[in-house]
Amino acid sequence: MPDNPWPEHDSYNELDPISSLLSDFSDSDDEDFENAYFFQGLEGRRRKAALTLTLVWGGTIALHLLSWGSWVVWSLTALVGIQATRILFAQPLKSPASLTAATEADYPFVSLLVSAKNEEAVISKLVRTLCELDYPENRYELWVIDDYSTDRTPQVLNRLAKEYDQLKVLHRGADAGGGKSGALNQVLPLTKGDFVAVFDADASVPKDLLRRVLPLFENPQVGAVQVRKAIANASLNFWTKGQMAEMAVDSYFQQQRIAVGGIGELRGNGQFVRRSALESCGGWNEETITDDLDLTLRLHLDHWDIGFLSFPAVEEEGVTRALALWHQRNRWAEGGYQRYLDYWRLIASNRMGTLKSLDLFTFLLIQYLLPAAAIPDVLMAISRHRLPVFSPLTTLFLSLVTWGMFIGIRRTSENPRMRPAEFLITCLQTLRGTFYMLHWMLVMAGTTARISVRPKRLKWVKTVHQGNSEESLKFSD
Repeated sequence: MPDNPWPEHDSYNELDPISSLLSDFSDSDDEDFENAYFFQGLEGRRRKAALTLTLVWGGTIALHLLSWGSWVVWSLTALVGIQATRILFAQPLKSPASLTAATEADYPFVSLLVSAKNEEAVISKLVRTLCELDYPENRYELWVIDDYSTDRTPQVLNRLAKEYDQLKVLHRGADAGGGKSGALNQVLPLTKGDFVAVFDADASVPKDLLRRVLPLFENPQVGAVQVRKAIANASLNFWTKGQMAEMAVDSYFQQQRIAVGGIGELRGNGQFVRRSALESCGGWNEETITDDLDLTLRLHLDHWDIGFLSFPAVEEEGVTRALALWHQRNRWAEGGYQRYLDYWRLIASNRMGTLKSLDLFTFLLIQYLLPAAAIPDVLMAISRHRLPVFSPLTTLFLSLVTWGMFIGIRRTSENPRMRPAEFLITCLQTLRGTFYMLHWMLVMAGTTARISVRPKRLKWVKTVHQGNSEESLKFSD
C-alpha cells in the first residue's frame, strides 16, 4: 500500500541575513520570555539548525586541531559517564497496585482518543477492544476522530457507533488542518475526562489497562504516563525484530531515567495525560511533526513529571519495509530535534531543574550532537591518521545502548529467568538489535544536516497499518 500523506505546515522560512539570525539569540525581557513559553511553532527553526550544525562541525574540527582537544572530549565523556552510571545502577520505581472493584464509585472519568485516517483495516478491532475494557462503562468515553478518510473508515465508524454507546465519532472536513495534533485539539473541548488517553489505530490494548495506569496519577506531580509499547508482529523479519529490541531498550531507559529524577517521555500510542496538565501546556502543538515528543518537553518545562508503566504493554504494528522504516525514523528524528530548537531558551534557563536538565543534555548529546559530529570527525581522523576524537564518547554510548538493550529484553520477556538457553537467546537478540540500531546514527546525522539547508521540513507521512483481511472485510457491502 502507498504511504498516505497527512497535512503539513511550512514552518521554515527562507534564510534571512545574518542580523536576523543573531536576533533569534538576542536577550529579551521577562515578559517576552514567558509569552514564548508555549508557542505553537516558533519561526526560525532552519536558521537555528544551521547555526547549531555550524557550531558542531566547527567545534569538532577545532578539537582535532587543538593540542588539548582530546582532554575536552575525555572531560565530556566523564560527565556523561557519571549520568550513565547513575542510570545503570538506579532501581526502577515500582508501579502501584491496580484499581479494585471495591472503589468503582470513585473511579476517575477517562476520555480515550483515537485519530484515524484511512484505517479501515484496523479501526474496527481497536474500537471493539476499547469499548469492552475492564472498566465501568459509565466512567469512560471513546472518541474516534475520522480525519477526512478516503477509504471506508467513516462507514465502519458510523456502524460501530450504533453498536456501542460510549463510542462517539467526529468527522473532520477536507479543510481541517494540523494533522493528528489538530484532530486531537478539535475533539478535546468535547471530552469530559479528568484524564485523556491517546491510542494509534493499530493499537492492541489490554483489557485491564485503565485499572493499571490510573493509580500512577495518585501522585499529584505526575502530569502524564506512558505505557510501554511492544511490537505485535515482532517475529516477521529483521526489521520488526529490530523494532522489538528498540522498544525494549527504550523501555529500559524510560524506567532508569525516571528513577534518577530525569526525563520520562511520551511515545504517542498508549499515552495518558492529566487534563489540567494538558490544558496548562496549551494542548497539542500543531506546528510539529511529533506531537508526543513536543508535549513531553512542555510538560517538564511546566514542572510536571511523566510516569511509565511497564506491564501490561500496548502492542502496535512494526514497520515491515526498510524504506518505510527510514521515512518513519526520519520523521521521529526531525520532530525530536525541533523541540530543542523551539524551547532552547527555556531549557538553557534550567527551568526543569538540575537533574532533568543534566539528563536532557546527556541524551541530546548522544542522540543528536554526536551523530551530527560524526562526518567531520571521521574526515579529520582520516586526514590526520588518528582515531576520531569522539571515540571515547561513542564507545560509551554504544556500550550503554547494548547493556540497556540486554536488560530491557530480559525485563520485557515472558520468561525473565536467566537460564543458559534464555541467556544465549537474549545475547543474540541484543547483538542483532544493536546492529539494527546503527541506522539511527545515519538518520540523526542526515536529519540535523537536512533541516539546516532545506526550505521545507520533511513531508509528514502517516504510517500505513495493514491489519488482517478478516477485519478488513467485516464491514464490506
